Amino acid sequence: MKKLLIITAAFITTVFFINACKKTGGNVNPLSSVTNNGVGSYLVLDKTNSLNLDYTSISTSTVGIDVHYYPGGEAVDHVILFVSQSSSFDTTQWHEVKSIPYTSPTTTLSVTGGEIATALGVDPSTLSPGSSYSVFTRIVTKTGKTYDANNTGDNAGGGLITGLAYNSAFSFVATVICPYDASAITGKYKVITDGWTTNAVGVDDTGIIVDVTAVGSDSIDLSGVWPGPNIPGSNIVNHLKIGVDHATGTATVPQTDFGYYPPSVGDFTATAASGTGYVFSCTGVITLTIDVIAGGYGDQGNFTLTLQKQ
Repeated sequence: MKKLLIITAAFITTVFFINACKKTGGNVNPLSSVTNNGVGSYLVLDKTNSLNLDYTSISTSTVGIDVHYYPGGEAVDHVILFVSQSSSFDTTQWHEVKSIPYTSPTTTLSVTGGEIATALGVDPSTLSPGSSYSVFTRIVTKTGKTYDANNTGDNAGGGLITGLAYNSAFSFVATVICPYDASAITGKYKVITDGWTTNAVGVDDTGIIVDVTAVGSDSIDLSGVWPGPNIPGSNIVNHLKIGVDHATGTATVPQTDFGYYPPSVGDFTATAASGTGYVFSCTGVITLTIDVIAGGYGDQGNFTLTLQKQ
């Protein structure tokens, strides 16, 4: 059962003060009855429409959700949307996007990449694939009161803001994605960051040019990158193939014994245990975090690999 316990401490203090001024008999304790407290309001999530902004049409690409206000709360007049480059409730980091009138029974809260860019004061093209932006909601009631994640209590730890039980909609996250195009992947890439080879194997390959190949329509082959063209005596054990999701460019690294490394750098077979990341064909950027196991030496941890198409 949902409970209307969403007034901030500061607001409760104000309510208590007002009620204290209205006392007509006895020393009324403001905690003696819930009727002595104010009634707040919050939005309930009905449906998530989209949380991905397509970089190839970033200005017009739209993210948004459908909501209604909890009927036991104060009636809502409109909702103000803010965007932030962080998930902090610190409103000094929030940038106003726009105001949306509340309509019953459902209101759609949506923003475009262009609107986010305008609110942040940047060009839409700078909203790069892989970056995320928090969109915060602020209710304005018909009585002029405002409620958002910054001034609403979390129901004494019950999860009004952070939990699942209330299904509240104080914010949602928009992520810039780049649909995968296999035809644009194959080519020469510069190594921008290679934590495995540079830091673990001890051979700095930063800046070298490597080959990346598309395999079919849903994966890429990184065997031209690892075990490493600049490590004499290294050999491919199995091709290191990375799966790519067409809609988002999200990458998945399966477990693979990918390379043998010679005695000069340890004499072992390396295994990509798992990994995730992005393959952004629209910008020619590949960025992965891969957990590597070195045979005989154990799990070496997670390493970042970043490549830029030339």
